[in-house]
Amino acid sequence: MKRADRARASTFVAVDPLEAFEVFTSEIELWWGRGPRFRFGGKRRGTLTFEPGVGGRLFEIFDDGPASVFEVGRVLAWEPGARLVLEWRLPNFAPGERTEVEVLFEAASGGTRVTVEHRGWSEIREDHPARHGLHAAAFLEQNGRWWGDLLVAMRARAHDCRAERGGDKS
Repeated sequence: MKRADRARASTFVAVDPLEAFEVFTSEIELWWGRGPRFRFGGKRRGTLTFEPGVGGRLFEIFDDGPASVFEVGRVLAWEPGARLVLEWRLPNFAPGERTEVEVLFEAASGGTRVTVEHRGWSEIREDHPARHGLHAAAFLEQNGRWWGDLLVAMRARAHDCRAERGGDKS
């Protein structure tokens, strides 16, 4: 994939890589943003969940009447404490359209650097609604900020987990 078709964002979390991975995956519902900007059903109330392991799903299940599910994508790599890769589909993607998200968990002094790379956007046509009318560079910049906002929320959740364990003296 071309370098120009990807967005990146990263943050530092003050927990070890395995715990950062656990917060990212097992606690995604507790930190992932809400509302139409972040959720796949727009204003519908839903719960975001990972099924662990290769072949597992990232999906949102909605609780507004008869239960329905939107599958964001399938897990392509599941390496606790190191790496997660999943296909990524938005509700307005046509069959066969998908991008890919890779999340790296790298040990750093006092914690973990978490980096998200969302790639494959060159395969999605320029006029696709997912691009919000933006040209490639502006769209990728916006997508990187979107992931950055999510990582800030994930970092806050990791901090809360650390405090719940008694690991935060502040």
